[in-house]
Amino acid sequence: MPAKTNAARILGAAGIYYELRAYEVDEDDLSARRVAEKIGMPPEQVFKTLVARGDRTGILLAAIPANTELDLKSLAAASGNKKVDLVAVKEVLGLTGYIRGGVSPIGGKKPYPFFIDETAMLFDTISVSAGIRGCQLVLAPDGLVRITDGRYCAIAHDS
Repeated sequence: MPAKTNAARILGAAGIYYELRAYEVDEDDLSARRVAEKIGMPPEQVFKTLVARGDRTGILLAAIPANTELDLKSLAAASGNKKVDLVAVKEVLGLTGYIRGGVSPIGGKKPYPFFIDETAMLFDTISVSAGIRGCQLVLAPDGLVRITDGRYCAIAHDS
C-alpha cells in the first residue's frame, strides 16, 4: 500500500472517500494513457492535471482525460482569460510543489483555480495524481470538485 500523500490526507480530513492506487513508474513514458493502463482504468476516467497561465488570472490548473488534449481557447473562456498557455515544465515544481507526472489538483503550494473537463461527470469515479509519480487517487468527481472549489467545463478535445 502506498504511503498517504498530502492530497490523500486532505481528502481524508474532509471526509471525502478515496482509494490510492500504486503503479510502477516508467520514466520513459509518464503519459496519462500509460498510467491508465497500469492502474486498470479506461483512459477517459484517468485525468491528467496540467498547469497553465492565463493573461488575466495567472496560474490555474486544468484536468482532462488521458485520451484527450487541452483546448486552450475553451480554458481561456471558462477561466475569464483572453489567452491561456501551458507553463514550461521547469516552472511546474516551483509553482505547485509537484513534479511533472505527479501534479495533483489537491494540496499544492497554493490553491489555484481548478477546471475539470465536464466528461468527469459521466463517471462514478475518476483518477487523478495523488501528488507523486506512481500513485493515483480514485474518487468521485464531485468530491474532487468540492475539495478544490473546482468547476466543470468543456476544456478537452480528442487527441
